[in-house]
Formats: sequence, C-alpha cells, structure tokens
Amino acid sequence: MKYFHTRTLLKTIALVGMISAGVAWAQITYPTKPIRLIVPFAPGGSTDIAARMVAEFGSREIGQQIVVENKAGAGGSTGMEFVAKSPADGYTLGMATVSTHGANPAVYGSRLRYDPIKDFAPVTNVATTPSVFAVHPGVPVNSLREFIARAKSQPGKLSFATPGTGSLGHANVSHFAALAQIELLHVPYKGSGQAMNDALAGQVDAITDNLPSAIQHIKTGKLRALVLLSEKRSPALPDVPTYGELGFPQMGGGGWFGVVAPVGTPPAIVARLNESIHKAMKRPEFIKKMEELGATLIPGTPGDFANDIAQAVARYERVSKIAKIQAE
Repeated sequence: MKYFHTRTLLKTIALVGMISAGVAWAQITYPTKPIRLIVPFAPGGSTDIAARMVAEFGSREIGQQIVVENKAGAGGSTGMEFVAKSPADGYTLGMATVSTHGANPAVYGSRLRYDPIKDFAPVTNVATTPSVFAVHPGVPVNSLREFIARAKSQPGKLSFATPGTGSLGHANVSHFAALAQIELLHVPYKGSGQAMNDALAGQVDAITDNLPSAIQHIKTGKLRALVLLSEKRSPALPDVPTYGELGFPQMGGGGWFGVVAPVGTPPAIVARLNESIHKAMKRPEFIKKMEELGATLIPGTPGDFANDIAQAVARYERVSKIAKIQAE
C-alpha cells in the first residue's frame, strides 16, 4: 500500500512538472509567427480603429506582427464565428464588442452560430466608448426633446440609419424609441460606413454610431449630436448630454472593444497576450489617440472581461424584449 501511494505521488509530481513545463514553454516561445486579429466589421468603423491601435502598438510589445483582417457580415457575427472555429493556438484573435457579445446573442437567438461565453477565451477589454445619436443639419431640431416632439407629430417619418437589422445601433435606437413612445423608420445598411455616408448626405435623418467614428463629422458640423449613450458626458463633447440626464436612465452606458481568443487557448498564451496588450495601452501615443477619439481605456484581467461579456449578454436580452427586436 505504501508503494502504491508513493507511485501515485510520483505520477502527480511528474504531471504537475509537465504542465508547468508546458506553461513555461508557451511563455518563452509564443509567438513564433504573425498573429491575426479579426475585426468583424468593415474597415473605418470604431472597432476597426481600436483594433488597428492594438495591432500597431501590441506588435511592438509581443515581438511579432499583429495583422488586422476585416471579416464583416451579419452584424459582426460572421467574423466572430470565424474566430470561434479557429485553432486555439493564439494565432487567431477577435475584436469583440457589445454588439458581437451582447446584442447579437439577444437578437439572433438560436440562429447565432457561436456562444458568446462558451466559445471564447477572454483576453482583455481595451476601451469603452459612448455611442452618439446625431441628426443631419437639415433636420430642424437642436435637442433630443425637440426630436421626440417632431417624431410624435410625424409618426414613422423620421428615419435613422444603422449597420444592419439586429445590430447594436438598431437595438439601442429601438430601445430609446420604445421608452420615448415614438415611431421611427429604421433604414438598415450593410455596415457602418455605408450608413454614415447616407447620414452625411442627408439621405436619412439620423444615425447612431460609436463616438470615435462620428466625432470628426460632429466637430465639422456635418452632423448635430443630440445625446450620448454613456454613464457620463464625454470630454470630447462636453456640451452633449447623456440619455440618463434627459430622463432615460434605462438606456445604460456605452459600448466596449476587447480582445478574445478561441476557447481552449492555453492560459499561458492568454496571459502573454494580456500582458503585451496592457503594455501597449500604457504607451503615451496609444493613450493620446484613444482620448482624442473619446474612448476610455479599461484594461483588466481575463476574468474581468468575462464579467463584462456576461453583463452585456444579460443587458441586451432585456433590451430585445423591451424593444421587441429580432434580426431578419
């Protein structure tokens, strides 16, 4: 019996040693080739901007090039499905958002071909940013109250653009319309770039978009910002109130952008990525650029990011029921 216990102990020690050696090996050798960072939206949007910042500065810290690839479609679901089904070796990552890991699960339901919690290994959240609801200057309103009054006088006439049916923008504006008891005309596009182009041209009356994508158009007067989806006002647009200030606290806060890997990615690789991205986020150039875009950096542990994702899933399950929204 004593021999049995001794043999079992030796096997346990050997197993622990092998695991430790594997962890150490991953820490020392990873990465040995370029890393792909999948952006599940078209180039030029807020997610793309944030991902390219992570790629540029993260490459310097991790010692290999991080290459951004855009795989747009189905409100970000196409790109995230690709990440979820990729090898769990640390060489394919995804730029997750509140849309891909909050709104999409709620509005697509069983048709979504990935699970936002079970199919991914969170690496780190990167930044949180407000979204802004803005109108074309040709729309004769200067405040959200005036917009609501005009919408009530013309039910279903005022239009708003989003990146697509079931997108985060669709969910957020539909939520607001339900709370304000107004009827708006939803005009879905195949991406935020197309939606913004028509909003700037006056083909639609209003648009909701993340602040980094819209801020220059607002500052140059091509759009008029009415309200922010954020817990507090943005230093980039200090005169624009939040939904909460205007009597709609149920709208909650803004969105976020973070890095995920396929589930099963070795913890040592996740830790290496987390450490490198956090170092990149401390660079003055990274901080300055994100502040200019109206974003707030929110680095954290993989566990912190897992909690953010779980909260987003729960939040948009509630929103989809209130706004009665489903993807086509």
